[in-house]
Amino acid sequence: MANINRRGFLSSGAALGMLGGSGVLGLMANQRAFASDVSGYKALVCIFFKGGMDHADVVLPYDDASLKQLRDKRKNLHSIYDSTNTPRTRSNLRQLNAINANSFGGRQFALPPEMPEAQALFNAGDLSIVGGVGPLVEPTTRTAMMNKTAILPDRLFSHNDQQSTWMSLRTEGAREGWGGKFASRAYASSPNDSSQFMAITTSSTDVFLASETVPQFRMDKDGVPDLAAIAQQSRLGRSQAHDSARAKFLAHLKGQNLQSNNLYLRDMIAAGGGTLDNSDQMRTALATAKTITTPFPSNDLADQLAVVAQTIAIQEALNVRRQVFYVTFGGFDMHSGQAAVMPGRLSAISSALAAFREALAEIGMWENVTTFTASDFGRTVIDNGDGTDHGWGAHHLIMGGAVKGGHIYGEMADYDTEGERYTKSRGRLIPAVSVEQYAGTLGSWFGMDTGELRSALPNLGNFDNQNLGFFKTQNS
Repeated sequence: MANINRRGFLSSGAALGMLGGSGVLGLMANQRAFASDVSGYKALVCIFFKGGMDHADVVLPYDDASLKQLRDKRKNLHSIYDSTNTPRTRSNLRQLNAINANSFGGRQFALPPEMPEAQALFNAGDLSIVGGVGPLVEPTTRTAMMNKTAILPDRLFSHNDQQSTWMSLRTEGAREGWGGKFASRAYASSPNDSSQFMAITTSSTDVFLASETVPQFRMDKDGVPDLAAIAQQSRLGRSQAHDSARAKFLAHLKGQNLQSNNLYLRDMIAAGGGTLDNSDQMRTALATAKTITTPFPSNDLADQLAVVAQTIAIQEALNVRRQVFYVTFGGFDMHSGQAAVMPGRLSAISSALAAFREALAEIGMWENVTTFTASDFGRTVIDNGDGTDHGWGAHHLIMGGAVKGGHIYGEMADYDTEGERYTKSRGRLIPAVSVEQYAGTLGSWFGMDTGELRSALPNLGNFDNQNLGFFKTQNS
């Protein structure tokens, strides 16, 4: 029983509480199974838009009929936009020259005026769009929902629960995310790699990267965060006194010369010591790395992606062939004031993606890294005045050298909110593509086989098209 309690203690994260935001944030039992293809180097970079990204304000219609249809649903919001320098009028939109334009019966698409870099990425074949993505248990329509025959995800439209469902396929309280599962499967096939650097967050330690095998390693825009008690020199004295006190404090945290029969204490010290050692290893690798010269814009998303690029550049020094990164960018819960706030957020996304693409090319990793977006949910197509409300399905972006860029995958529903692709109230888009189909396509490129994907994504088998085909090595 003592071993069970200790295991629970460790997996709960209590053993690492004293180390808060520094380095590895979990100590998990090793479980090696399956056989992913881990040849070469590959990384997945998840950009999670916290708050619920308004997909209908990112991918807009460009043909006259569709644009009129959307503007009729958003009369108040678009009227406000028209009085700004980022109006959603056709002459101001940035047209997307989709390679598969013939698939949409004459409909055309565009990005808002504040996203010129993203437009260039799409039209150059570096970025694609996946339409109508969201949590699903099985294919669902408005009629099935009204007839109460549809099996629906739990707690739709709730921020916390839908963030968790996107990340873990379960509502709030889940303990494993599919990003963490992907890293775990890769580690099972490459046990000599350094598991402590396979799942890296530049933000919070959300469930997306959580797993039973691979711990999360946290970084910030400056690299590896240090313990506050060490970083603030005034707490430990100055100059030589500070250095001596710091060394003693670190030795204490690592349990050097510790003698104790207390199993909890020994496990806690072992976890903490490993965390500090891993942080030191990361710092050393970053300090000796060649500096990336690509300029990044000054915004929170770009700061995080710059750290991701620098970390990818040192993957050999870290001894990893597979990595999953988790980046967040918030401020999208715009029930009001959307026209004043949204353009700035979208401009930041556009410029950050372009800089990240150039940085990856600079370090020779453009073909090896796939970046994709996610969010709590989309927003209602029908506005609520100067904002939008919680929705369900949404359109997302995928970028990388392995991506078949310049395409629109999934389904781009029109704006008939009385049709089969919308809920009865508020014009919430019913997803046509499940999170698991989206994740499964990413996982297949990452090297996971069918059995591994079915294990990590339990509802994937409920959908006929289990690979959306948005990679050059896949068939759509």
